[in-house]
Amino acid sequence: MDATSYLREDMRWAHGLLELVMQDATQEQLDWAPPGKANPLGATYAHALTSEDMIVQRWLQGAEPLFESAWRGRTGISEPQFGSDFEWARRVRVELPVAREYAHAVYAASDQYLGSLEPGALDLVLDLSKQGFGPKAVAWVLSALVVSHMNNMIGESAVLKGIQGAKGYPW
Repeated sequence: MDATSYLREDMRWAHGLLELVMQDATQEQLDWAPPGKANPLGATYAHALTSEDMIVQRWLQGAEPLFESAWRGRTGISEPQFGSDFEWARRVRVELPVAREYAHAVYAASDQYLGSLEPGALDLVLDLSKQGFGPKAVAWVLSALVVSHMNNMIGESAVLKGIQGAKGYPW
């Protein structure tokens, strides 16, 4: 299996697992503010989606993210943005059925991008100094900042449901 196919499969797995964790989340669970500095479930889901959208669309393709273009005003996220800080996380609201539609559009756009890559594209080095990462290969961006980050958000989401008495992971 070539690296692009591997990343594509890994990304599909992460998307599917996030959606399984989120499928039965209630509005109360999405909005619940956990103690300390942890983010609410809705903010965690919104951050996972908008981060992938921004990274794949803007950073890797130089295009507008879907939340600023084709999906503007219809993401199901009250304040879609790339970054996540404590104040935003406590303020943002997510309408899950609508946000899941946006999620599927983000996933499809990412998959389309991966499917369009020419041999050697994963080796291209981008200057991500403005984002705090320095020079990084496209393969690293996809693996670390999209797939691994998504998997982190899946774990956080499962825990946020679990501490509210709901089933986190689907098994």
